[in-house]
Amino acid sequence: MKNLVKFGSVVAATLCCQPAFAQADAAPQGAASGSSEIVVTALRRETSLSKTPLAISAVSGEDLVSAGIADARDLNAVVPNFALTQDSYDARIAIRGVTSTDSTEKGDASVAFLMDGIYIARPADALSAFYDLERVEVLRGPQGTLYGRNTTAGVVNVITARPKTKFEASFDAHTGNLGARGATGMINVPVGDTLGVRLAANYERRDSYVLEGVDGGVPLDPGRKDLSARLSFGGKISENFDFVIRGDYSHAGGNEFGFVDSSNFFNMSGPIGVDPDYLNPSSKEARTLAYAPAYSGERNDKRYGIMTEMTYHLGAFDLTYLGGYRRTTRDDDRNTRIYRTTNVETFYTGRFNNWSHELRASYGEGTAFFAQTGLYYFREKSFTDYELGPQFASLIAGPNARGYHLSSDPFISESRGAFGQATVTPIDNLHLTGGIRYSKDKKSRRGGVYFDMFDPATQTENYTLSAAYIADASFDKITWKAGVDYDIDGLGLVYGSVSTGYKAGGFNDGCVAGGGTGCALTEDTLYFNPETITAYEAGYKFNLFDRRVQWNLSAFHYDYKDLQLSTFATNASGGPVRLVQNAGTAKVDGIETDIHFSPWTNARLDFSGAYTDARYDDFVAQLATGQSRDFHGSPLDHAPKWSGSIGFEQTFPLADGGDVAAKILSNYSSSYAIIDLARLVQYRQPSFTKTDVSLTYNAPNKKWYIQAFGKNLENEVTLSHVGSGFIANASIGEPRTYGLRFGFKY
Repeated sequence: MKNLVKFGSVVAATLCCQPAFAQADAAPQGAASGSSEIVVTALRRETSLSKTPLAISAVSGEDLVSAGIADARDLNAVVPNFALTQDSYDARIAIRGVTSTDSTEKGDASVAFLMDGIYIARPADALSAFYDLERVEVLRGPQGTLYGRNTTAGVVNVITARPKTKFEASFDAHTGNLGARGATGMINVPVGDTLGVRLAANYERRDSYVLEGVDGGVPLDPGRKDLSARLSFGGKISENFDFVIRGDYSHAGGNEFGFVDSSNFFNMSGPIGVDPDYLNPSSKEARTLAYAPAYSGERNDKRYGIMTEMTYHLGAFDLTYLGGYRRTTRDDDRNTRIYRTTNVETFYTGRFNNWSHELRASYGEGTAFFAQTGLYYFREKSFTDYELGPQFASLIAGPNARGYHLSSDPFISESRGAFGQATVTPIDNLHLTGGIRYSKDKKSRRGGVYFDMFDPATQTENYTLSAAYIADASFDKITWKAGVDYDIDGLGLVYGSVSTGYKAGGFNDGCVAGGGTGCALTEDTLYFNPETITAYEAGYKFNLFDRRVQWNLSAFHYDYKDLQLSTFATNASGGPVRLVQNAGTAKVDGIETDIHFSPWTNARLDFSGAYTDARYDDFVAQLATGQSRDFHGSPLDHAPKWSGSIGFEQTFPLADGGDVAAKILSNYSSSYAIIDLARLVQYRQPSFTKTDVSLTYNAPNKKWYIQAFGKNLENEVTLSHVGSGFIANASIGEPRTYGLRFGFKY
């Protein structure tokens, strides 16, 4: 809190006492002084950032490079009220305290992660590298009309660079501590006067930031070793038809051992229901494994995708098709630590195939009546097998057990939607918006819990079903939005809206009693309900002092029902299952503000601050033992009450036409909670600051650059997930990093 007050004092003093000088339209946080305002497509059409009546942050591709934003995790430093963390092997996104903890094939995120407008279903795919991008847009709040299901918290849309009709080439590279090194290359070649081909590739490598406390002879490095490439072709065939086709491939390797034992941070031997005290470890203590892994943790994940976007312009009408196919394969060998005592060799195999189609028609662009309507279809089919080796199987099924499998074959998820939204302008500068969407989701699953049992008499192994997975469910929901915004001449935009969001329900591991082998659950235990949210929001986007200062503010209130929470439990076979339950109701209230301006020539100051009160309203959690805890009034996960940032950049022009830019960005977060339903507790991540700095030389016309940088100078190691019981891992963020970047463009 003291840090946030200091931030506010600095901004207030500067606004009061420093003269303002002319600059271009203010850019988002992280942009260089004097850059033009970003054009976004958050409303499924092009609008300027300051004229978009949403709580939205956008970062251009150029600013992503200059700020060293290598993947979605780095957005935490530049997007208010946003937290993307790595939960073991998958990504977890929280916006304004709304998040999801089920990263299995049957779980849905609360934030929709999109690539070029197409939904990316697998949470691990959100950790892919950022390279050759136009921009990244982050929409805060439910987007239940234009984007549909799984947007109760918001949307992250990563928009890749389109092919151009001129020759371009660029190269960027970096090196740093933790054995980090990487490079990105791009070449764009025109094809005739209206088409282009663009090829971009990226390589990233670094060592693990987890330290070995006991040498077990199993290397943790490299922690990351990724290779990605993207080929795009597109442009205009005629004045009325434009298109782009993109194909991409990536391979993720390395260990990615981003977790330690929970006891590094908390006393895990305390009683059930009593929140443990934080042990306040140093960075080294927090990152050190107290045990020696017995098995290597090698990832072998491959991702393929192809997408197309085609638009036909016919007078006042535009018809757009957006579609794609994506396949993800995962073959991971892991060292799993169970019960804080035993290393188990585990194998995760996953095959995910999904198709996405959207047909959208719009009418009246630039007129007093603009409307769009569309149809949407998504389908994913997957096979997964999570095998715990003989070290675990023998504990629960005797010495002849060679493996324990949790298998889905197949899991199928389908989503259909129809939507429409219109904006009318009854008088100059006043816009009224209304939208509605119907979504229908179907899910089905077959599979079960299997044992590999060795028969000494026949010297053979038998694959034996212990308990079946049999579940089918369907859900449907109408979501809607009503909004109003007004352009005040010479000042800016004011807006208000009421909107709803929806995330489909689902099912847990198992099947209803009497339905098959090992089926023992009731319908209430097997199935859980959709979660829904109603959001009320009002705000403004003002340009002050002849557009020298941009000041944005939004206030919001959420009514959140049936939020889905997950935990690990033990099934009838004695093994682990992910158990999801609905948590009644929650409330979220908050206010966000950000200010961007130039206090003097070639300088830029960016400030953001947020207050968020996200808490459970009606939620009593109960264990199978009968123990329970009422979480009424307790905070939601990853929802600090206070957060903010302040950044300053000064550019020094040089006689040769180049310049030197010095930049500092400091982020503050008050403490936040992480719930653990297996122990009926909430862990507390204390408040912290993380500061990034950089010093950059740009050659004349910015033809090449070299930059020295440091991130998280405080060396804070923060928590993203804490587990107990079966798997007692704590997932942690990166420590201090530093290094050099350089690049050129043609």
